[in-house]
Amino acid sequence: MKTTQRDLPVKRSTVDSWVIQRAKEILEGKEPKIINRLLPFIGPAFITAIAYIDPGNYATNIESGSKFGYNLLWVVLLSNLMAMFVQWLSAKLGMITGKNLPEWIRDWLNCPLLCYFYWIQAEVMAIATDMAEFIGAAIGFKILFGLPLIWGALLTATITSLILYLQKQGFRLLEITVGSFVGIVAICYLLEIFIAHPNSTAILQGILVPELKSGDSLYLAAGILGATVMPHAIYLHSALTQDRIVTTDSLSKKKLLQYSLVDVFLAMSIAGLINMAMLIVSAATFHQENVSPNGLEAAYRTLIPILGQFASFVFGLSLLASGISSSTVGTLAGQIIMQGFIHFSFPLWFRRLFTMIPAIFAILLGIDPTKLMIFSQVVLSFGIGFALVPLLLISQNKKVMDSFALGPLSSLIGWAIATCIILLNLFLLVDSILKIF
Repeated sequence: MKTTQRDLPVKRSTVDSWVIQRAKEILEGKEPKIINRLLPFIGPAFITAIAYIDPGNYATNIESGSKFGYNLLWVVLLSNLMAMFVQWLSAKLGMITGKNLPEWIRDWLNCPLLCYFYWIQAEVMAIATDMAEFIGAAIGFKILFGLPLIWGALLTATITSLILYLQKQGFRLLEITVGSFVGIVAICYLLEIFIAHPNSTAILQGILVPELKSGDSLYLAAGILGATVMPHAIYLHSALTQDRIVTTDSLSKKKLLQYSLVDVFLAMSIAGLINMAMLIVSAATFHQENVSPNGLEAAYRTLIPILGQFASFVFGLSLLASGISSSTVGTLAGQIIMQGFIHFSFPLWFRRLFTMIPAIFAILLGIDPTKLMIFSQVVLSFGIGFALVPLLLISQNKKVMDSFALGPLSSLIGWAIATCIILLNLFLLVDSILKIF
């Protein structure tokens, strides 16, 4: 189906209209209470935040914690700070220009062939991330209910399709639903931390003392980076903000950006803390007990004798919530990517079917799901530059962003992040080639 307009959201619900009206009143200075002022602007970042705590994060964080203890916590922290900055730039682009990043890249390239290349690589990234999310949810069903992976995958497809239907009812219902999943995962890992009794001194050392002890730790560090700074989330965030609350004058835009910054800070901080909690629990249980669980299902079984049945149940519940919600968000991102780059779109049910096929085949072929998830996160790290470099170029362009263009310091930080990611990817590529030959 060809289109020239994006499909998210299709209509404004009564709740959406109320949120927009309240937001406009707040931007005009009519609401004195700070909590009431924040609520209408909270939402978009929580949708993208779920992509930062997907099952791929479980795989990389658990393996990192079990092999290297608390040593890679600094990588999680650094990756989250990078993600916070990048997601803020994406949200800002949508709010200031009224266009999302794929649309800007298409106009910037002004070449159908290059646009198709960009679309294809972005779709590969979307499929890679959906593979991790889909398989993670299937494992969650197996852990909690004993279902075979293939049945868990089919249930995941059904549930995510139902959640995707919510976007037809407007943006607020989807924000609340996905935000609730973030809350479930956060509560689960708060309980896990309480049960695991980690070493606080070792935690501080892991956060404050950067070190990479081996090539394996570098590979896992790249996996953490790929699982944290997500290309599809960069594309999606600009689309979620581009017409959510429309402002025309500079003062209102400035206020809107301030409230949106709070949204990004809160959502990404929660996502970062959850990622750190994943690694901490793994270090406190598996590394301390000198156990290396081979996969998420093995991690669940290993937790039972160490922390008890309840902790294992909480782990399975958090994995299921993460997989279902992040797979939903990944499908929405794929729709934005296709519409933005090539002005085409599929029905969401067809896109859901299309992106789940590789995961279904992987399950049927019996491929180790955890190794597949870690590999998918490394693949994702190669797509970050394709999204991040154009985002930086556009964000510092004064013709596009006017007075809201990036200043010298922000540009320097952005390019430092991009350079770090790209150089790490080149190193991994050379390392992989050398291992083959």
